[in-house]
Amino acid sequence: MKKKNFADGFINTIEWLAAIFVGLVALNIFINVLLRKFFSTSIPDYYDFGRLLLGILIFWGIAATSYRGGHITVDLVWAAANKKWKRIIDVFATLVLLFVVSVQTYTLFDKVHTTFTDNIQTADLNIPTWPFSLIAWIGDVCAVLLIAVRTWRLVFKPESLHDEHFEQKAME
Repeated sequence: MKKKNFADGFINTIEWLAAIFVGLVALNIFINVLLRKFFSTSIPDYYDFGRLLLGILIFWGIAATSYRGGHITVDLVWAAANKKWKRIIDVFATLVLLFVVSVQTYTLFDKVHTTFTDNIQTADLNIPTWPFSLIAWIGDVCAVLLIAVRTWRLVFKPESLHDEHFEQKAME
């Protein structure tokens, strides 16, 4: 059994948190549908919670998929390249992703700050929405960290990657 290091534990934690947010979104929808169907009522701020939790889910989902390399990709050029160029393409693509998500994280922090300073609240319960934006932003920060780990591993330790088809890529 392979010994896990800090980075692997961090990656697994991010994936579990993303899964928990999927569960929270599904639970919010399920409970509200049951309440509306059988009791003609709904969760106060159901829509706001759903919207805010979905935002959190998206950014934590980006974090979870960015490291593994298991998301949808188009590898036409990569498939036709030799081993050296495949590695160059992988590093370049990951660096572009790191740049894009870093800029996104920087701009999302402005959203958190604006939501806090403008004291934006939910419609029914008047709950401040900035903590939801903050949790989404933390997910984006985690995405940057995981992409940085992926970049480092691509360059220095490609055998430690957890790509779905890494074994297949390594054999080519």
